[in-house]
Amino acid sequence: QVQLVESGGGLVQAGGSLRLSCAASGRTVTSYTLGWFRQAPGKEREFVAAIKWNGGSTVYGDSVKGRFTIYRDNAKIMVYLQMNSLKPEDTAAYYCAARGGLRLLTVRDEYDYWGQGTQVTVSS
Repeated sequence: QVQLVESGGGLVQAGGSLRLSCAASGRTVTSYTLGWFRQAPGKEREFVAAIKWNGGSTVYGDSVKGRFTIYRDNAKIMVYLQMNSLKPEDTAAYYCAARGGLRLLTVRDEYDYWGQGTQVTVSS
């Protein structure tokens, strides 16, 4: 089992920045891929970014490329999502997710473990 706890959400004006954090515990995550997804009201859960714990390779959803950065801290066993140039359409609940294996997958059903989510609201 892997436990994931997100933090860092909040209210920010358009153009601003936020950093989300995801604390991972339980099984060792060195052979895992961790990702961020988001879900706005009435919409499907959308892939945002993912990172291989071992090696640090990353992949991003098209809507966030160039604005968001996913990275990890090995010592703290944390994954972060730095969000810059935020837009109102980035408003959503953001979820941290994990899957065993080192394939950078972008489909929500491929992820086995989920955090409880943290709300991000971007005002115009």
